[in-house]
Amino acid sequence: MEYELIGQNLVIHLPEELDHHSCQTLPQDTEQCLERYRVTRIVLDFSGVSFMDSTGIGLLLGRYKRMRELGGDVALYGAGRRIRKLIRMSGMEKLAQVCETEADALKR
Repeated sequence: MEYELIGQNLVIHLPEELDHHSCQTLPQDTEQCLERYRVTRIVLDFSGVSFMDSTGIGLLLGRYKRMRELGGDVALYGAGRRIRKLIRMSGMEKLAQVCETEADALKR
């Protein structure tokens, strides 16, 4: 997992598998970035994700709730058809802006 700060956007490049094992440090790493920088939007890069389970969905919902507490928001991009279906079924597409490209996700 890689983190990239672009302006006030924290871009999180997610791993191929978004599950309990691959994302154990995501909440702590994200919180450190939020404390250190003036982040107003988390942008989740799904372009490399081929698998996501309920733990992954829970982690994403947690990031949404945290950004909402801070007055920010969440966007995501690059999700393939299968992952997009999971995002839709979980209700995440109602909470986060779903985009095709990183450039679109960085726009407000």
